[in-house]
Parts: sequence; C-alpha cells; structure tokens
Amino acid sequence: MKGVAGIVFDCDGVLFESRAANLAYYNTILEIFGERPVDPDDVEHAHLCHTAASPEVFRVLLGEERMVAALDAARLLDYRRFIPAMRPEPGIVAALAGLSLRFPLAVATNRGGSMHEILEHFELADYFQAVVTSRDVPRPKPYPDMLLEAARQLARDPARMLFIGDSELDQAAAVAAGIRFASYRNNLSATLQLDSHQQLLELFITSA
Repeated sequence: MKGVAGIVFDCDGVLFESRAANLAYYNTILEIFGERPVDPDDVEHAHLCHTAASPEVFRVLLGEERMVAALDAARLLDYRRFIPAMRPEPGIVAALAGLSLRFPLAVATNRGGSMHEILEHFELADYFQAVVTSRDVPRPKPYPDMLLEAARQLARDPARMLFIGDSELDQAAAVAAGIRFASYRNNLSATLQLDSHQQLLELFITSA
C-alpha cells in the first residue's frame, strides 16, 4: 500500500483478544449496582462492552441516571486484576517489532486509563509513539477526535495514515477523520482487509 506514513491500531480485538476481560470488568460494576451480568451469548450487549467507551456502556446497561455513579465506581476498580484474562493477538509482537522500524505507530482506543497499564504489562509500550484514549479527547469513537489527535502527535497528515480496527465504531471514526481504514478479521467496508498481523507485516515489510 503506497503513501502510508503512520499506522494506528485499535486495542480490543486488534492488539488483544479481550472480550473475557471486558465482560468481567463490566459485570463487576453491574454486580455493585445489583444488576444481572451480561452473558457472553448476549451478542448486542457483549459487543457493546467490547467496543464502546465506558460512559456509553454504563448509559445503556444502567441508565442515564446511574451512569455517573457507575463511572465513579469504575475509577475505584483496579483494572490490573482483569489484564491476565487478555491475550495478545497472534503475530502482533512480530508485526509491531517490524512495523515500528519503518513507521511511527499509535494506539487509538475507547479504553480509558487502563491502556497504558496493559501495554506495560505485555511489554509493548516501546513500540508506540502515541497512545490516545477516550480520556484524551472530547469525544470517543465513532467520532474522529482520537484519530486526529494521534495524527497530530505523530506529526502526520491523516490522509497518509492507516487505522486498523475491527468494529463499526472504528470504521466510522476513520471515515470521519479522512484516514484509510483496514478491517481486521471483520467484513467491514475498508481500504484493506486483514486476516492476520502476519499479512500486515508482509504487506509493508516483506514486500518492501
């Protein structure tokens, strides 16, 4: 792919398989409020927990009137207890090691403060020159704010960047930001369809 000068990665579903960790986290909060947990087979709500920013998750699961209280409870919960349930996507370490030699890399995620701890836990922090979370911008994905902030931090023209995501929120954010979109293991309309990180590495490094 010609003209790419920087690459941005989503976290959940792209860098890591984190559905189990995310459900455990949100179900812990739901238990505090006396609500039933989200079942993994509840596709709609499980997907919400996997992709949306916490304010939206709590608004849907607990209602507008309890959203602020849920966010307060979440701030007291140490996410590090859930990190061991996360699994790096196959080939991601080799891909980041190779790609970071050629491009500046960034993360753009609807996660909040847990993102830095996750990268440190899995020893991936050094590969990224920018990490943008929902706490760093006025609006989370599907708005373009964090992708534009990632481009600003990398000092790159958004039109010359590639964003790798796996959800409709990622796709919408990329379109709004004017950034090329790569769909990772999801049949979304995109500039590039990726089935693996090895494919990404071969595209930009092996064939270079």
